[in-house]
Formats: sequence, structure tokens, C-alpha cells
Amino acid sequence: MLLVNNPGSWSAIYTPLEHAPWWGWTPTDVIFPFFLFIVGVTTVLSRDARRARGESDGAIMRQTARRALTIVGLGLLMTGFPYHQFYIQLPGGAVFDSTTIPLDVSHWRVTGVLQRIGVCYLLGALLTMRTTIRQQVWIAVVLLVGYWLVMTLVPVPGHGIGALVLSDPGASLAAWLDRTVIGPHHMWIGGGGIWDPEGILSTVPATATVILGTIAGRWIAAPTPLLERVSTLFAAGALGMMAGLVWNWSFPIGKNLWTSSYVVFTAGMACVCIATCVWLIDVKGWRAWTRPIVPFGLNPIVAFVASGFFSRFIYTLVRVPRGGALVSVQSAVYESVFVPLFSDARDSSLFFAVVYVALFYAILQLMHRRGIIVKI
Repeated sequence: MLLVNNPGSWSAIYTPLEHAPWWGWTPTDVIFPFFLFIVGVTTVLSRDARRARGESDGAIMRQTARRALTIVGLGLLMTGFPYHQFYIQLPGGAVFDSTTIPLDVSHWRVTGVLQRIGVCYLLGALLTMRTTIRQQVWIAVVLLVGYWLVMTLVPVPGHGIGALVLSDPGASLAAWLDRTVIGPHHMWIGGGGIWDPEGILSTVPATATVILGTIAGRWIAAPTPLLERVSTLFAAGALGMMAGLVWNWSFPIGKNLWTSSYVVFTAGMACVCIATCVWLIDVKGWRAWTRPIVPFGLNPIVAFVASGFFSRFIYTLVRVPRGGALVSVQSAVYESVFVPLFSDARDSSLFFAVVYVALFYAILQLMHRRGIIVKI
């Protein structure tokens, strides 16, 4: 997501690095559900290990709640930064400005990526703490089918039956609920205060993504031959992707509403990806290719949170003189250094994002070499 969220120019992006306009999916659209799926996998693996050490379910849930609240808190700190409307003159004619895009308590977005991860992590852990796999499957089915029925059959105030307005971002029941409960000023600015991709109602199917991950985690840790586990994951993943594509005919695949078909499709794809990694690493023993990405895997929260604050500075808050106008630091650097390098603006934009990722990779690599791992 560091690559996706930090292009040189938002108007010059290769399609795989963009989100789908509304329905459908791109490689970018599978990253978030993959992360929630892995949250489910690691939740059950960690819980089983702690139970094996003799820890009580109460102690496990207390730590889970603490972690979830920490994740939500970090998300709120990121979305609200710098928490007040400042306009400060800096040396050289530069300014620190959080007034152009209001960033104060009255416009503090309460939803976000980390907020959803924290909430879904906590709900997923609670719903799978003392339930069997059969019960977890039924819980996921109820959440997904229930969300589908609510989104399509319940009338939306001022718009009519939900099924008829799903393609209108601001007309869905999810958008109406967010505007009513959260309020336009505390929603995603990219949605214009009309809709939010991490809103209240769509958190229900997102929780199902975590639960499907816990089911996969239970199977990964099962005392059965490794190849049997791998082949089953492949098969389950393929069936999930097929089921998602079939469901797409009546409830289209879409990240913005986190539709039920999107959950099943991306969970199936996640199973296939995990099975592929297990086959390559544990069956074939091909591990050298994983070493370069270990630093990101060890400190993902550092990469995401630090890049969020850094990007807010260079894309939004600090502006410098260029060409007789004040532009963001990012724009000044991009136009001066990266644009002249390529004739295609998409290449310049991509190269800027690659350099951005390399910067954080260097930081995480240094942390890795020094044995620094930030845990929450």
C-alpha cells in the first residue's frame, strides 16, 4: 500500500495500482482483505500457542482488546493529524497549512483502515474464541447473507429499495447510516462526506473476512500431512473464488461496499496465495525470495503509520514556493526531479512511488539489522 498510496501524480497511475472505480477489482483492491484474512489466521495460531502455554481465555481476550484499541487509537491519530487548523509561515516562503483541507477536531475522520482492522480483529476474536469450525462457518454465512439481504431489500430513506441504488455511492443504506451516525464532517474526505469505504455497516462483512481467516488458520495448524493441508487450501480457495464470481451476478464484487461476493472471492484468493507460499517455502524449500520482504513483515505497523504521517506532511501540510505559487513538497520534488526522467507521466509517477517505498524499506531494513521489532 505504500506503493499504491504514494504516486507521483494521482492523474498518472497504471491501472493495477488503482482501485476499481466502484464495482470490480484490481490487484490493489485485494490488499486490504488479504490483511484482514491474515489477521484471522494469526489470531487463531497465536491463541492456540498461548493456550498451550496455559494462559486463560480471559487473559487472551484482555490482550486482544488492548491490541485492538491500540490499533484503533493509532488509526485515529493518523486520520486526525495535526488535530487543529494551523497556518504557519516557515523559512524561505514555505507554509505549514492544515486549513485548506480542514484537519481539526470538527473534521476528524473517525473511520479508516486501522480503525477497521482493530474493530474487525476484536469482533473476529470474540466470535471465534469458544466456537467450533462448524459454528464459525455458520457465523460467517449469517454475516454475509444478512448483509446482502439488508443492503438489497431494506429501503433507503429518500432513495428506495437498496438493490436499485447500489451503484450510487451516496444512496446505499451503508452511506445513509454513516451520514446519520458519523456525520459528513467525520467521514472519508475522498467520498465528499457522502459515503465512506470503511463505514459502519460494511464492517459486518469485513468481520466475516477475519472469521474466514481463522477457519483457514485452524486448518493450517491441523495435525494432518502438509501436502493434504496445502491441496485443501488450494481447492477451498478455488471454490471460494468461483462462489464469489457467481454471487457477483446478484451482489457485485466491490471493495467500497465490502460486498459479500467480494469477501468470498478475496478470501478464496487469499487461500490460494497462502497455499502457494506454503508449497514454495515449506514443501519445495525455496526461501531465498522471501528474505528481501522480511523487514516489511516484521514491522508492518511502523511502515504503515510512519508513512501515513510522512505523507500527510509532504502531500498536504507543507507547501513551498514554485513557479510563483505554493505547492506541496511532494509536488515540487516530483515535478523537479522525477518528471524530466521519463516521457510517460505514468512512469515518472511510478518511479516516485518506488523511491518512496525504497526509503521506508531502508528504514525497516536498518531496524531489522538491529533487531528492533515494534509490537502492539
